[in-house]
Amino acid sequence: MTHGYQPTDTGAHAGPSDPAWPAAPYGVPQQRVTEPEPEPQPAAGEPPAPASAPKKPGRDRYLDLLRSIALVRVVVYHLFGWAWLTVLFPSMGVMFALAGSLMARSLKRPAWGVIRGRVRRLLPPLWVFSAVALAMMFAGGWNPVKDPDHGGTWALVDLINYIVPIGAPPFPWHIGSKSGLLEDTWAVQAAGVLWYLRAYLWFVVASPLLLWAFRRAPWPTLLAPLGLTAVVGTGIVTIPGETGNAVTDFAVYGSCWVLGMAHHDGFLAKIPRYVAVSCAALVMAFGLWWASGHLGPDGWDLNDIPLAQATWSFGFVVILLQYSPSWQELPGRLARWDKLVTLSNNRAVTIYLWHNLLIMATVPILDRLYELPFMQDERATAALDSTYMIWMFFLVWPLIGLAILAVGWVEDIAAKRSPRLWPNGTKKTKPRRRNASRAGHRAK
Repeated sequence: MTHGYQPTDTGAHAGPSDPAWPAAPYGVPQQRVTEPEPEPQPAAGEPPAPASAPKKPGRDRYLDLLRSIALVRVVVYHLFGWAWLTVLFPSMGVMFALAGSLMARSLKRPAWGVIRGRVRRLLPPLWVFSAVALAMMFAGGWNPVKDPDHGGTWALVDLINYIVPIGAPPFPWHIGSKSGLLEDTWAVQAAGVLWYLRAYLWFVVASPLLLWAFRRAPWPTLLAPLGLTAVVGTGIVTIPGETGNAVTDFAVYGSCWVLGMAHHDGFLAKIPRYVAVSCAALVMAFGLWWASGHLGPDGWDLNDIPLAQATWSFGFVVILLQYSPSWQELPGRLARWDKLVTLSNNRAVTIYLWHNLLIMATVPILDRLYELPFMQDERATAALDSTYMIWMFFLVWPLIGLAILAVGWVEDIAAKRSPRLWPNGTKKTKPRRRNASRAGHRAK
């Protein structure tokens, strides 16, 4: 008995993070409301107190936590296909905002070097994924030249997008058979997530211009992508093909990217919180109102409703960044998740690239359970049928862990770091070396 994985998104509007990019301190300096107290002066004859060491910069654990939640939400959404998850937590808007904040921080350095560094961190993990995915497609009999959807010489040219994601990569909509080891739509699900890398790459390239425009005209730059979404995302102007998808993605998430820059520059901190939250709530209410009249095939799935996705994500991100506490470490009960949060942030690209393929890999593994002797009973079979998706959920996380061990270290190589198998923040304790002279003295 075979259970096929039901695709929930063909890639145009699904997926995670900035992914590839370790978090950094994003704390916004708070304005003083009173004059600081004068430093106490030492009494006559007393030596001056030693200057306190400057606070060591660290990761903003609040933003790290948001990135981890976004990644988990993406995996759960692609597994269960619950449309309401796009309303509960708009992962992609959050991820683009975090990436925009990090990019603004990095642009204190020369722009070309920053762009080159971001692209360098992105491409090697993509190359490993592309090599595996293309090998599986070719082994399954796919010939891009003869593909009715991507046939001809242009199909070979489009393969470049598996190396540098400037456009949409070609892939077969059906490969193999429905009774095969994997669902016959596995290529759509595996390669469909690459839309995010394309959007991220174009945002990175456009960031110097976006940051320059924001610092000179903040409000027009912040709101322009929403206006563009109202034009290209509602049918007023239609751009055909993948060019239209790329422009729509850029418009939908452009304001979130610029919001990240605004957060880094302290622009949001200058707006009274009650004003920002009230306006954000109104924008979000508009998004839900618009969605209610433009429901897609999956109902309230905002991925199918660009203007609703843009406005809901915009307001949601404003609220999250207004309340950003800039934690140096996770507080209270959240501290128990510290290692997993660190691991997911250090391997965000790996988790995002491989999670859809690994979700589908759970199906042939779980189907072997039906062959066990005690599963020949109808009640046992019915019990497994009714809990099949839950078992997929529990199985996909060990598979993601194996992917982290197998290929996650490529992210370290891309970032010019020493490769690490399981970078969850645990520090290795070095064995203590005995003092040679003391040991020799004792030997005497």
